[in-house]
Amino acid sequence: MSFRRRTLLKVIVLGDSGVGKTSLMNQYVHKRFSQQYKATIGADFVTKELQIDDKIVTLQIWDTAGQERFQSLGIAFYRGADCCVLVYDVNVARSFDTLDNWHEEFLKQANPSDPSSFPFILLGNKIDIDGGNSRVVSEQKATDWCSSKGNIPYYETSAKEDHNVDDAFLHIAKSAMANEHEQDLYFHGVPETATETEQRGGCSC
Repeated sequence: MSFRRRTLLKVIVLGDSGVGKTSLMNQYVHKRFSQQYKATIGADFVTKELQIDDKIVTLQIWDTAGQERFQSLGIAFYRGADCCVLVYDVNVARSFDTLDNWHEEFLKQANPSDPSSFPFILLGNKIDIDGGNSRVVSEQKATDWCSSKGNIPYYETSAKEDHNVDDAFLHIAKSAMANEHEQDLYFHGVPETATETEQRGGCSC
């Protein structure tokens, strides 16, 4: 009987409505992209299992509605998060300008024990649109913002083209692993080789 460490990690994805949060998650977990836009209501989550070193890691990735009326989803939603992913659209200045609000909202609601070291990651999405000609937020502006927040890692992504999505979420998983403390689950008899599993669930908070 094998003994292997299994870890459940909770990741919260925040950002304005329409920046591509759901599309990034669907591309990462299900390898699919839809041109049709459907607003997320309340909160929804997907899970993906992956192996990092000798650990089987289950990412529970929570997608949130970007509309302000859903912004306060409640303390229970944020608590227990191991990493927060902030997403903006490089073609929409306002989605970048509101990052401070999302950053502050998370810290206020999640109330991590050490806010200065809690892992955030910033994703600048939709870099594929119009061949990059519609871009209004420069990479330099984004990296400067990350530096001002304690050197938050930054990735430029395209959910549509599947650009940098896997790399970004691997970084997210590793950051969450480094942060989690008491959420390890121990199982006997977990196979030595784990296949990716996908499941979906959600709630209307």
